[in-house]
Amino acid sequence: MITFQKVRWKNFLSTGNQYTEVDFQKNATNLIVGTNGTGKSTVLDALTFSLFNKPFRKINKGQLANSTNEKDCLVEVEFSINNKEYIVKRGIKPNLFLIIVDGTPMHKEADDRVMQKMLEENILKVNYKSFTQIVILGSTNFVPFMQLSGSNRRDVIEDLLDIRIFSAMNSLIKDKIRGQKDEIKTLDLSKDNIKDKVEMQTNFINELESQGKQIIDEKRSKIDTLLCEAEDYVMQNEQLSDDVVDLTREQENVTGAKGKLKKLNTLKGKMSNKVATLTKEHKFFTEHTVCPTCTQNIEEEFRVNRITDVQTKATELQSGYKDLVDAIQKEEEREHQFTKLTKEITELNNGISKNHTLISGCNRQIRDLESEIQRLTDQHANRNTEQRKLAEFNENLQNIFEELAEKKEYIKYHDFAYSLLKDDGVKTKIIKKYLPLINQQVNRYLQMMDFYINFNLDEEFNESIQSPIHENFSYASFSEGEKMRIDLALLFTWREVARAKNSVNTNLLIMDEVFDSSLDGMGTDEFLKIIRFVIKDANIFVISHKTELYDKFESVIKFEKVKGFSRMIES
Repeated sequence: MITFQKVRWKNFLSTGNQYTEVDFQKNATNLIVGTNGTGKSTVLDALTFSLFNKPFRKINKGQLANSTNEKDCLVEVEFSINNKEYIVKRGIKPNLFLIIVDGTPMHKEADDRVMQKMLEENILKVNYKSFTQIVILGSTNFVPFMQLSGSNRRDVIEDLLDIRIFSAMNSLIKDKIRGQKDEIKTLDLSKDNIKDKVEMQTNFINELESQGKQIIDEKRSKIDTLLCEAEDYVMQNEQLSDDVVDLTREQENVTGAKGKLKKLNTLKGKMSNKVATLTKEHKFFTEHTVCPTCTQNIEEEFRVNRITDVQTKATELQSGYKDLVDAIQKEEEREHQFTKLTKEITELNNGISKNHTLISGCNRQIRDLESEIQRLTDQHANRNTEQRKLAEFNENLQNIFEELAEKKEYIKYHDFAYSLLKDDGVKTKIIKKYLPLINQQVNRYLQMMDFYINFNLDEEFNESIQSPIHENFSYASFSEGEKMRIDLALLFTWREVARAKNSVNTNLLIMDEVFDSSLDGMGTDEFLKIIRFVIKDANIFVISHKTELYDKFESVIKFEKVKGFSRMIES
């Protein structure tokens, strides 16, 4: 977790030669106020400039140094990660980029670009794009998640889910599989060698036996039979498992038929009602030339035109109704296929479970038979030593079989993992796993802000939005206030995901003028409840013009201009 402690700056933008310092940990909720141009948003630019060499707002780097002093521009940020204390200093005129770890400056072996990459990838483990999605929400000069391109949306989520490590994992698993295969070759040689020893020792003992030979042979034969049976059950389970996978894939093709069928039946009802209405109207104008209500003659041209229009519409609806019936029939067939496949999968899984029980029974009988053989063998004192040798050989052989089975199972699962860890597999699967949680949390926060829509991101991070009024909506269709609610819900969700994955987990949350132009009174109240009672272990800073918010926050930080320079007043 990144714990931000302080940020300070001087000769930065409208700030003079005296340090302005903001303590990020002093209070949980903080309101930053001031009129336009007083420097209340400077904290955002100072924070991102110190960390990423890029101000939050669209300001050229040459314009960051105070225009009056024109030198000695310096920004510093203090934070801690895993019990290590960091200070990052960045200056203009003179240029400066320094990273201090536990009081000791890092040795600068390369240029600033390499140092910046090391800061982002090895220390912060987050870039500017992801940082601004998790830590900062601005009203201007900021691109919310929903306004990013598809590729940039993916970059943000991959950073949050911390899945860039999978390429290295893929290479590591590949090496492990290669090593396991080499070990299997060695074990196969040992297995053949021990099999030969078992066979020779058994023949030797048989020559010594005068009693119990037939009984022991029968029991050994039974063991072999049971081993074959167990192996057959194992092979059956492998085939059944493959069949389950195939049927599951086939099932995916017919998933969703039930929901679609429901919608089609609803539409069918509506069309039926419409046809009934048209039929009634046709009957009325066909049978009446005089209005039964007002007793006036119905104009003939109007009556004929209405009969014609109704007939035309009825014909069109009947054609559409037929197409709809065909579609319903198709979806009913798909639903039937889904049910059929589900039943088949259940039967296959039941078969796998049954085979597991049979395998356990075989193993139990084998153990019992081996114990009986040992008992009979022990009756012959003159061959105890040889029998112990044989038992040792068999034990070694069994251990090798078990080790071989374990390693083959190991390779099987690692082959599967290897395929998943490919660029075209693992990321998509992981993202698919987290998408339901992400969508659930976004909708949870939207409901907290009294915004009752159904918001969903798909695997390509395209949104689908359903509202009580409109079945299908897009982010761009909403008002600015509604967009802000969605942006806030996403921001809170990204923080939760980052917290759960420990990828970009931080104590800091800054929001710039989210109340001033987009959130109405009700939205403001609900948002304040969220940051007070829902967002945990966070130091929240809200930048606003609204003076009526003073009593809603633990502290108020005011910025004002004195003789052309920004000055901070904390209360």
